[in-house]
Amino acid sequence: MARKIGSRYTAHQVLGRGSAGTVWLGEGPDGPVAIKLLREDLASDQEVVGRFVQERTALMSLDHPNIVGVRDLVVDGDDLALVMDLVRGCDLRSRLDRDRRLAPRAAVSIAADVADALAAAHAAGIVHRDVKPENVLLDTEAPPGPGGAPPALLTDFGIARLVDSPRRTRVTRIIGTPDYLAPEIIEGLPPRASVDIYALATVLYELLAGFAPFGGGHPGAVLRRHVTEAVTPLPGIPDELWAVLAQCLAKAPASRLTAGELAARLREQLPLLVGMPPLDVDAPGSPGDEDDEEDAEDRADEDGGPVEGAGGAGPSRRGGAVPLVRGSAPDSSRDTHTSIKLPSAEELAGHRRPAGSPAGDRRSPHRRTGAEELRRRRIRIGT
Repeated sequence: MARKIGSRYTAHQVLGRGSAGTVWLGEGPDGPVAIKLLREDLASDQEVVGRFVQERTALMSLDHPNIVGVRDLVVDGDDLALVMDLVRGCDLRSRLDRDRRLAPRAAVSIAADVADALAAAHAAGIVHRDVKPENVLLDTEAPPGPGGAPPALLTDFGIARLVDSPRRTRVTRIIGTPDYLAPEIIEGLPPRASVDIYALATVLYELLAGFAPFGGGHPGAVLRRHVTEAVTPLPGIPDELWAVLAQCLAKAPASRLTAGELAARLREQLPLLVGMPPLDVDAPGSPGDEDDEEDAEDRADEDGGPVEGAGGAGPSRRGGAVPLVRGSAPDSSRDTHTSIKLPSAEELAGHRRPAGSPAGDRRSPHRRTGAEELRRRRIRIGT
């Protein structure tokens, strides 16, 4: 059933639903439009409405071929809506659900388009903060680009910022999608343009591999991996492309490329990727990781309880556990952005031995049991 949105627009049918609201196919004075009707709880929040009005000029000023343009912002009673250009096609998540992974040339072409969009937004002082496949639209009615990929357009600019506020996020949640959150956001630092670069590099990794570099399992485990794990290299892609990906997935924001630099570097890779088929790589937690799963179960039995992250909701990753990447070199850039200090064993023990424990009863590190060593290792990682 059609419904009026403000005085100028009519919403006819639902095109999709997301965490922030519902997208409708609508009609305006100048023809068909897409109308994103935000959730009712947002419309009743005066702080969000004020933020919405303040952002109107900035959002409507973003004019770029790879950005879904915002035509209007409507505040009308319980309705809070963004009126946007209508893009005929599908979002990138739907493409991934269908194909699982893309040929490297198509994946890099799409990522370069999104990087161009981010460069324009960052130049205007706007950080997207929620770059993910769901927010990338593929215009299937436009001529295909390199690798047969349709032009990619970034949408939902400003949504994360509009719905974000200290009152909402201080003790409840972090704005964003866990699989694509930069480490500095997880650690509570203010979002800068570099968080979009990290998210886009995560998306590109997923387009190439078929899985996100740190995704899978409980959201808390995903967030921890972003901060503590080194990214696993992808076999079968040129070294130059991997160098770009690794740089943009650096833990330190200052180590990442800018959006303009990333777009240029990705387009330099396109000639090297001609004819390259989609990668053939196994996702962590796949049947090839059965040994890791058995190891996790053995450790759980040894310690008398489940291994953290195992048996939880969501797909398993490395047997359901959340270890650091085996055999990977530590990320040397991590200490440049984090203020976490790993405590010593004495600090963890509170500088005290249990009452009644004789001083001569300390065990040397070489005589600790496997269970004790596992406990100490868990405490260090958890801290």
